[in-house]
Amino acid sequence: MAPQTRTQRQATAKKAAATRKRNSANQSSGSAKASARRTTASAQSTGRAATMTAKQAARTIGRRTSAETSRLEAVAHRAERAILIPLGAALEARDGITETVRTYSDRELTRQELSRYERRGATALRRNRRAVRRQANEVRDSVDRRANDVQSRANGLVERVRSLA
Repeated sequence: MAPQTRTQRQATAKKAAATRKRNSANQSSGSAKASARRTTASAQSTGRAATMTAKQAARTIGRRTSAETSRLEAVAHRAERAILIPLGAALEARDGITETVRTYSDRELTRQELSRYERRGATALRRNRRAVRRQANEVRDSVDRRANDVQSRANGLVERVRSLA
C-alpha cells in the first residue's frame, strides 16, 4: 500500500472520530431511552400503588367507623339494660303485692287460694313419693355400706393388734 499523505491521515482520523462520536451517541441514546422507560414504568407503578393505598385507607376508615359505632351501640344497650332491669323487677314486685293484697283481703278468695295450694302440694307429694322412697333407700344403703366398711376395717385393725401382742 502506498504511503498516505498528511491530509489523507487527517481525513481518516476525522472520519474515525466521527464514527466513534456517532457510536457513542447511539449508545447514550439507547441508555437514555431505557432509563426513560424504567422511569415511566416506575411512575406508573407508583401511581397504582398510591391509588391502592388510598382505597385501602378509605376501607380502613370505614371499618374503624363501623367498629366504633358498634361499640357505642353496645355501651348504650348495656346502659339501657341497667335501667330497664330494676324497673321491670320493681313492676313485677308491685304486681305481685297488689295481687296478694287483693287475694288475701277477701275471705272467699283466701280460702280458694289455700285450697289450691293444698291440692298442688298433695299432687306433688303423690307424684314424688316414689322418688323420695327411692332416694331414702339409696341413702340407707349408702350408710349401711359405709358402716360395713368401717366395721371391716376395725376388725382388720383389731386382728393386727392381736397378732402383734
